[in-house]
Amino acid sequence: MAEAADFQGMTPSPARRWLRRTGALLAGAPLLAGLLQLPAATPAAAASGSSTVAVALDTLTPSAPTDGDTLTVSGTVTNNSKQAVTDAQVDLRVGPALSTRSEIDTVAKRTDFQPGLDGTVVGGKYVKKFTKLAPGVAQDFSISVPVDELDLGSDGVYQLGVSLTGETSAQQWQQVLGIQRTFLPWQPEGADTKTKTTVLWPLVSTVHMTAETGSNEQQTPVFLNDDLAKEISPGGRLEQMLSLGKELDVTWVVDPDLLASVDAMTRTYRVESGSTTVAGTHQRVAMAWLAELQEAVTDKEVVALPFSDPDLASLAHNGTTVTGSLSHLKEATDAATTTVKTVLHVTPSTDFAWPVEGAVDPSIVKVATSAGADKVIARSDSLQETGGLPYTPSSARPIGGGTTAVVSDARLSTAFEGDLTKASATTLAVQKFLASSLALNAQTDKQRSIVVAPQRMATASQARAMAEAVTALQDGNWSQTQGLTSAAAAKPDTSATTKVPSASAYPSSLRKQELPKAAFEQIATTQDKLDRFKVILTDASRVVTPFGRAMNREMSTSWRGRAAEANRYRNAVERYLNSLVSQVRLIDKSETKLSGRSATIPVTVQNNLVQGVEHLVLRLTSTSPTRLKIGDGEYQEQRVAVSGGHSQSVKFTTSAQANGKTTVTAQLFTEDGQAYGDPVQFDVKVTEFTATVMLVIGGGFLLLVLAGFRMYTQRKRAAAREATEDDPDETGEAVDATENPADSEDRLQKESGTLRGADDPEQPSDPAPDTAAESADPSGTGERVDR
Repeated sequence: MAEAADFQGMTPSPARRWLRRTGALLAGAPLLAGLLQLPAATPAAAASGSSTVAVALDTLTPSAPTDGDTLTVSGTVTNNSKQAVTDAQVDLRVGPALSTRSEIDTVAKRTDFQPGLDGTVVGGKYVKKFTKLAPGVAQDFSISVPVDELDLGSDGVYQLGVSLTGETSAQQWQQVLGIQRTFLPWQPEGADTKTKTTVLWPLVSTVHMTAETGSNEQQTPVFLNDDLAKEISPGGRLEQMLSLGKELDVTWVVDPDLLASVDAMTRTYRVESGSTTVAGTHQRVAMAWLAELQEAVTDKEVVALPFSDPDLASLAHNGTTVTGSLSHLKEATDAATTTVKTVLHVTPSTDFAWPVEGAVDPSIVKVATSAGADKVIARSDSLQETGGLPYTPSSARPIGGGTTAVVSDARLSTAFEGDLTKASATTLAVQKFLASSLALNAQTDKQRSIVVAPQRMATASQARAMAEAVTALQDGNWSQTQGLTSAAAAKPDTSATTKVPSASAYPSSLRKQELPKAAFEQIATTQDKLDRFKVILTDASRVVTPFGRAMNREMSTSWRGRAAEANRYRNAVERYLNSLVSQVRLIDKSETKLSGRSATIPVTVQNNLVQGVEHLVLRLTSTSPTRLKIGDGEYQEQRVAVSGGHSQSVKFTTSAQANGKTTVTAQLFTEDGQAYGDPVQFDVKVTEFTATVMLVIGGGFLLLVLAGFRMYTQRKRAAAREATEDDPDETGEAVDATENPADSEDRLQKESGTLRGADDPEQPSDPAPDTAAESADPSGTGERVDR
């Protein structure tokens, strides 16, 4: 890449600086002559000994001094050898001014002491002496020197070295045994042209919430773990980002999923613990963090990423061929504004897309802008300058199609990566950041807009280093603050590149971390199941919203480098959806016996959800309609609606055509014809009676009726005779005592009309035989049906 950040030179140092350094060289001439007479191996030994003692530079204040300031440098020196170091002294060395940012990089990479390149010793009383440095023992030092004593020249960046000289028993002469280099930005007065600098301050985390919610009215959320509570607790990563960022003039870049997760923690929530869940207990921490954030973003620019910060590069490279993947990005973008407004009470900008590490290619740009964003945050090590510009151009670049690439500066954006847990590492990172920024400002008299887009999820130590550097930058004399929207709207440099690199230029290290195509296919499968499930629900939002957000989380950038965790999360989401779908099902049936020509068969639909289901159709199908018809054909359908936590029995009319066993299939369908759940199959055994059997049963029943009637009349006649004998004149009619009893009975029956001769016609009121088709046999073990 062309050194876009270099400039063509700096003005010469003043005469007094030149005289002082010339004098130092003359004074060292006798020593140099003596050294030349030493054996040839001595200089080499002196150079190799510059790593004998480790010099750690823990503090340098002020980071960007001005006239009248006193520079204080402190740290430790540690003897890493097995021999004691004697007659040791810590010195400050001011090196030459550095003309380009490339020179700054070169100096930062050097480790050994190099005479002539590491500047002259300030000396005098501005030293720290040690009589002896024992092996393995760290000794503290602190040196304070007025900036005027450093004889700094014109504005610019100066190399500042902290070295330790001393002797060992093996090398008994004064030599540099250790050195640490850093940089001193020197801009004592306001620059004629200041760089407009935009610093992004990301509030992004990993995925914490599952798709699972409680069955109560509030739908209590379930978290994967309680790690988010650690991040927002005092001293935690996100607590540090917030407490430090609120003191800075920065553009907040937030993931709405983080806000939604913390907001959920302010109420009742649960946390997975093995195979069960436990109550979350960090409501107060969550409320305090959100309240502080709401205050911090008041009157500040807030940029909202799509919900859960979807991995745009993974989507572009592996997801666009999977149906529905881009729709998830649109949903995530739409959810961003609502979430930020609800939680933070501010209206965010959703015009910006931020691919991982600002790496872009045409497909990434296309996907990034497909959901409505028209600005893509790229980085200068991806969208590289090819025109040979001697300076870094402004960030905004029109790249076609109405899209603006906002190119962040790679050097400044990556300045705080790596392990910054040690104070010495932080100090070096801060000083290099400031030096690179000042060198960039000195490249040209043109005013430019520069963007700093640091890593998405800075550690607590990285956050502290970033805040220290941004504070010094905003207090410095060469930079002024600007928001991201203003940087994107700045007039582009016509000489800057606008060519998006090809797909082959995308870093292979980043491509290896992408979500695979299989991940997007699984998301599509889950979405398809959700679509079939939601249509039967009386309150679909209770399911659609949590699962929609969960699928957004499945596409999160935070899964990079965590493929196994990402796969487990996707499986858990799909498994939970399957468990909900299975709560609406058909109850298994045993063999059903059907006696007679027709009967009804009940099929039970069970709903174990807390809400009702509707828009379902239950279909009962006979595999042998010539033997058993259901309804008017081989199958019959009925609509089903079941309240939450209840079951409903649906009855189907059947008619038997022949004896034997027939398999019947029950299957639920949605109203649009999609099968729902597993089918239930059961056997129906038909045992139809013949006409002869029915006639025999009917005749037997008639005989029983007649016999009962005969017994009734006989008893009535006997009672009448007894009454006559007791009072023969009571009826006023004489009875022929000589009449045959049988003739008398026939006569009475004829008179009463209850007896017909063999030739008498049948009367309409005669009872008909009961031919109900019900077997008198004992019931079998199968399920009985309603007739």
